[in-house]
Amino acid sequence: MSFLLNRIEKNLDNLSEAERKIGEYVLGHPELVPSMTTRELSVKSGVSEASIVRFCKSIGIQSFKTFKLELVKEITRTEPDITDFSILQKKDTPYDLFQKVTYVNKSAINSTLASLDRKELVAAIDVLKYAKRVIFHGVGGSATAAYDGHYKFTKLGYHTVMAHDFHYLLSLIPHLTKEDVFIAVSTSGKTKDVLELAQFSKSKGATVIAITNIDSSPLYKAANIRLCTPVVEQDFRIGSISSRIAQLNIIDTLYISLFHILGENVLQQYHEARAEAVRLRR
Repeated sequence: MSFLLNRIEKNLDNLSEAERKIGEYVLGHPELVPSMTTRELSVKSGVSEASIVRFCKSIGIQSFKTFKLELVKEITRTEPDITDFSILQKKDTPYDLFQKVTYVNKSAINSTLASLDRKELVAAIDVLKYAKRVIFHGVGGSATAAYDGHYKFTKLGYHTVMAHDFHYLLSLIPHLTKEDVFIAVSTSGKTKDVLELAQFSKSKGATVIAITNIDSSPLYKAANIRLCTPVVEQDFRIGSISSRIAQLNIIDTLYISLFHILGENVLQQYHEARAEAVRLRR
């Protein structure tokens, strides 16, 4: 059991009746609580919303939002298995490793259900559906998700940019306006190039959407909108594996959500592109 859940369990007898009901619900359904509002949790636990605020303070946390963030960090943090150098100490067969890779990737996607704030997702879609231009940027393993976003948004008819060249983006960003969006992808949220370009874009009025770990980081703090991924890998790792899957899952969610809104306007272009691709097959 995690530190936070263990603290709740040890303090159950010291809580009021209403607070104890909340604690018991959290202990029984920790994976559900991070996506809830105070209203939803109050209904599920049968107490008032004010009791939820008192519950958080009783266990040493100042707000329900902070409580949810701490809970997400704990329930999504997994022990390193195939993503760090300890893999060299095990005698796994290729099929053993296939099963482990599949497991950690599935876990990463499932954990995103807890780390992603639904209000932030709605805010991202509201901004993106009116965006004039969308810039994607990520480096290292995060560049894969950034490029995938660039490709998918182009299919929707957006003017998109994804570039690895830092100086190219420095030349582009001064032309951004409040109608533009900069999507910064970084697992750690500490990558200097991504952070500096995000801050520069924000200073020009563009909306910065961060796809980054739920751990508070410079990028997390700098962004206007935060689409948080779970903490599924450590910084010291052999490569981006489950963290990249979590990022791609969010990119796909943005793409499908926008297609749901804009699809009728771009169906003809989809069919034209498909027909031309079939014609050009060799």
